[in-house]
Amino acid sequence: MFTEIDGLNINYIDKGEGDGILLLHGWGSNITLFDGIIRQLSPHMRVTAPDMPGFGESDEPKEPWRVDDYVDFTEKFCQKLGISPSILLGHSFGGRVIIKLCTKPEPKLSPDKLILTDSAGIMPKKSLKSKLSTKMYKAGRAVMSAPPMKALFPDAVENMRNKRGSADYLAASPVMRQTLVYTVNEDLTELLKNIKQSTLLIWGERDDATPLSDGQTMEKLIPDGGLAVIKGAGHYSFLDDPYTYSRILASFLNI
Repeated sequence: MFTEIDGLNINYIDKGEGDGILLLHGWGSNITLFDGIIRQLSPHMRVTAPDMPGFGESDEPKEPWRVDDYVDFTEKFCQKLGISPSILLGHSFGGRVIIKLCTKPEPKLSPDKLILTDSAGIMPKKSLKSKLSTKMYKAGRAVMSAPPMKALFPDAVENMRNKRGSADYLAASPVMRQTLVYTVNEDLTELLKNIKQSTLLIWGERDDATPLSDGQTMEKLIPDGGLAVIKGAGHYSFLDDPYTYSRILASFLNI
């Protein structure tokens, strides 16, 4: 199904009846990865999940977005569909959006429960080697961006950027690349203590994108937070071990 939010064509799924749960996917992902969760939950509740702008079958933003823009989109999406979900579930980047949404001064959504799966939001600490590498890259970029060098080596800056960029960054369009830069450089650690909802944290033991230590930090800082670790699973814990993940969901949601 499709709807329009601020001129953007948005693809979404809406199945089931009763109390609502909203699913927000991770960066570079889309709602199809939630198929298993939707099949599990839709017989018991209304399940809604959008392809967020820039992902799946939804339009890209017309200019780079920050996390707050995705928060605004989520609120407008729910308003457009006339839903007020009692539960929010976010994976990775989707969890980052949920954290900001629930801790803003005047949130337009008031869920009772949150489920953060391998959630982003905590800024990783940079090693000395990483800091030096960043300084060298910035210095090299400044030199190669100067008009004489740019004329001699027109592709140098782009080549430097490609060597440093993550797979997500390299796969993205220019608008989404800048959006990624904006979002990953926003540390939400200080907001965690302001989350009022009962929060289930589900983490893959071997998550190498948002490491288990992030989940442990969130459990300590969220007043009513509890952490469930899925052994052997990685960043996509709900895909790596769908059976265990579904059992954890069923217990938390009493279904």
